[in-house]
Amino acid sequence: MIALIKYNGGNVSSVQNALSRLNIESIVTDDPELILKANKVIFPGVGEASSTMKVLKEKGLDTLIPSLKQPVLGICLGMQLMCGDNEEGNVRGMGIFDVDVKRFPPEDLVPHMGWNTLSDLKSPIFSGIEESNDVYFVHSYYCGLVDSTVAVCDYILPFSAALQKDNFFAVQFHPEKSGIAGSRILNNFIKL
Repeated sequence: MIALIKYNGGNVSSVQNALSRLNIESIVTDDPELILKANKVIFPGVGEASSTMKVLKEKGLDTLIPSLKQPVLGICLGMQLMCGDNEEGNVRGMGIFDVDVKRFPPEDLVPHMGWNTLSDLKSPIFSGIEESNDVYFVHSYYCGLVDSTVAVCDYILPFSAALQKDNFFAVQFHPEKSGIAGSRILNNFIKL
């Protein structure tokens, strides 16, 4: 069973539809028991960091997610909330990845929206993905480059397009909106 974290954020249905196109069944849930029993967990995200963390805390998901032992994939805001301090709403994330989330400078160049290329791919979720493949981004905040960076993108400055630590994977881009490459990345995650 694949569990998609429900937290009143956007994009959950887009991810579920992308999985359906791959003939992968999933459930959308905030039930801790179902999340703990899932084979894989996806934490998708579109929204604002501080209000989303508030909902996660109210549901106890802020402590459940970091405790999970199965593969977990954070997407966009999901990735950012798996990190440390976040400049969006000055909120503390779950601290799974030891990196803070900062706003891109300068103001007139945000958000980073559209197709961009990945480089320096170092994770099994990128199996079969060429560095020339583009993926789709929509974000105003980024994580710098750290030891857990497993893909890099350059927009204004180089940033972590993907992170990996133990059973936790995270991507800043939207695989569910990234065509064939994104479908391959989702499928690679499901097959871990």
